[in-house]
Amino acid sequence: MEKGMQWRLVDGWFTEINEQWPGIALSLKVRKILHEGRTQYQKLEIVETETFGRMMILDDCIQITERDEFAYQEMIAHIPLFAHPHPRRVLVIGGGDGGVLREVARHHTVEEIDICEIDEGVIEQSKEWLPYAAVGFRDPRVRVHVADGAAFVKGKENYYDVAIIDSSDPEGPAHVLFEEPFYRDLFSALTADGVACSQCESLWLHGDLIQRIMSMSRHIFPSVQYTFTTIPTYPSGQIGFMLSSKRGDCSKPVRPMAGDTFEELRYYTQEIHSASFVVPRFAKPFTEA
Repeated sequence: MEKGMQWRLVDGWFTEINEQWPGIALSLKVRKILHEGRTQYQKLEIVETETFGRMMILDDCIQITERDEFAYQEMIAHIPLFAHPHPRRVLVIGGGDGGVLREVARHHTVEEIDICEIDEGVIEQSKEWLPYAAVGFRDPRVRVHVADGAAFVKGKENYYDVAIIDSSDPEGPAHVLFEEPFYRDLFSALTADGVACSQCESLWLHGDLIQRIMSMSRHIFPSVQYTFTTIPTYPSGQIGFMLSSKRGDCSKPVRPMAGDTFEELRYYTQEIHSASFVVPRFAKPFTEA
């Protein structure tokens, strides 16, 4: 057992403590440690929890749990996809657990799904331990690229209809996905009516960061909006997404939810799509500035 796990696992409880959100912590009861190790980039652990099922932890931070992952995966995928009239080519950056791929694959208009994940170890361990998410890799439209996402989009021109940036927090290997050069390259990689959806942190904890990222994106994209979902195992129980679009307003679906592939959804609805763009009053100064 690694030293980090020894001090975090006390009387069977895992506690997430992170300098990015000082003064708070989240604890989950652990039944069993399934995997411990290091990838090329980070520490990776898989545990079985008492009430949230299997959970992946990267560098001591919760990334995904079996019980609530759908609230994140469905929203980060279906909001940009339903905001586009006919998405054919989709890029996923990050998302090595496969959950976003699972949701993208529900859309029959989609012909190509490229995923660019820098850490092959995340993909391998997700396939081994997190089948509820990694099922997304089985779709024949998926092409896997183990590479740096920022480098992957550089030089791409007018190719992707939708890009989904399912990044971890802006520390470590993901920090470049929160910088202006990446968003300028992303703009070029999108088609004329392209939409990008990026993980954009918590209203309760990261107001300054959200304002910086959205202000940066507004210098590049004609339309930039904030939307959010609720998810109990992410800091503050809420996580947001930035919709950066060439085509305009993304707050209303432009296609119906037709077909049986959407019957299994547990969070996203087209009413939730629109409602999730309504932010509370305290957040307007840093999401709309």
